[in-house]
Formats: sequence, structure tokens, C-alpha cells
Amino acid sequence: MTQPTPQSIRRIAQGGIEIVWSDAAIGCYSPRLLRDACPCATCREQRVQPAAPALLPVLRPEEVAPLAIAGMKPVGQYAYSIEFSDGHSSGIYTLEYLRELGG
Repeated sequence: MTQPTPQSIRRIAQGGIEIVWSDAAIGCYSPRLLRDACPCATCREQRVQPAAPALLPVLRPEEVAPLAIAGMKPVGQYAYSIEFSDGHSSGIYTLEYLRELGG
């Protein structure tokens, strides 16, 4: 059996995206879900490091604005590169990983 592939991708409320898969499943992805699940090496490492005690968090300007998906480009026929409004764009989201995230 072959891996399901996206049949359509569209923007939805709150800046998220909806993917309709070839097997008729529909996945909804918020910008926060995708950003928090970024598969790049830097983000993966940050997720496994113990959290530093937060005494008084100082927010960077890009953290104050609502997170949004600024762009999305195919990477070959197996993945998408997603650019976020905070400037992050190094994660490559495979179709398999997107399917897992979409439930």
C-alpha cells in the first residue's frame, strides 16, 4: 500500500492549514503545532534539553506577534519546507510526518 499524498492544501482560520489526503483523511494544522513540532536539528535538540528555570522571561519582538505560516514550498515529492512569521524556516516536514501530526 502506498503512502497517502496531499490532494489539496489550503489556509484555514487562525493562519493554519488544512491538508486533504489521497485517502480522504483531512488534517488541520495550526502554526503553533507545526512550529512546536519542527523537525530541524536545532529544534529537536531544544526539545530534549531540560528547561532552564524561568525567573522573568524576556520576549523577542517576533515572539510578541501572533505566529503565522509565512510560506510553504514543496521539497521534491516527499516533503514541505515551512517558513514561519518568527523567521524560522529550516525544518523539512516529510509527508509521513505531516500525516502523523494531523492525526
